[in-house]
Amino acid sequence: MASERKFVAENIRRVLLKEYLMKTVDRAGFGGVDVQRTPMGTRVTLVTERPGIVIGRRGAAIKSLTKDIEDIFKYDNPQIEVQEVENPNLNAQIMAEKLAFALERGWHFRRAGHSTVRRIMESGARGCLIIISGKLTGERHRTEKFKDGYIKYCGESRELFVGTGFAVAKLKPGVIGVQVEIMESGARLPAEIDVMSMDAAIQANPDLADLLSKQEEASVIAERPAEDVPAVDEEEVAE
Repeated sequence: MASERKFVAENIRRVLLKEYLMKTVDRAGFGGVDVQRTPMGTRVTLVTERPGIVIGRRGAAIKSLTKDIEDIFKYDNPQIEVQEVENPNLNAQIMAEKLAFALERGWHFRRAGHSTVRRIMESGARGCLIIISGKLTGERHRTEKFKDGYIKYCGESRELFVGTGFAVAKLKPGVIGVQVEIMESGARLPAEIDVMSMDAAIQANPDLADLLSKQEEASVIAERPAEDVPAVDEEEVAE
């Protein structure tokens, strides 16, 4: 098999694993999954809101989940590591699932969207964007966006600081897609710089003092008046 086909097959398998875990551990609050290959096998890091539900009594639930991952997805010696989310309100996947569940319970999409945005921003996020699309009020498909704070749409800052989550709400008119993007509270953009005082800069970098003294000497020499420069004899230059 060509290397390109291997990459595609591996990514498809990881997407299917993510969808399977989203359905299996939905009661625990699925927050994301990370798959890494190790010399001892495959390490699957599962992020959830309530790890106790995933582990089960005496580890029965996690043992069954490990066996299913090995049998269905053919991972070699999978080892599941369950991590608890520090702040569920700042996890995009968890908030997307909660918003989809609120829509399924009958909440109006505007009320649910504004409530979710307010909840995320009050938890300390720097920015939030929610996109709800589907048959919201009639037979025609439409898209509504709810935004607050600062959000990046492209570039390295988005890859580093913006988390995305997606969920589906199943209603009688049809399915409604919910996409949530959250920018972390500690995100630092390239354009944001801190101007240090001269004393603090010298204290942080002692070599800066020698460099400044050399620059001062060079500026003094450059500003020296022309009378101080010795005259050149034109006859000597001609000879």
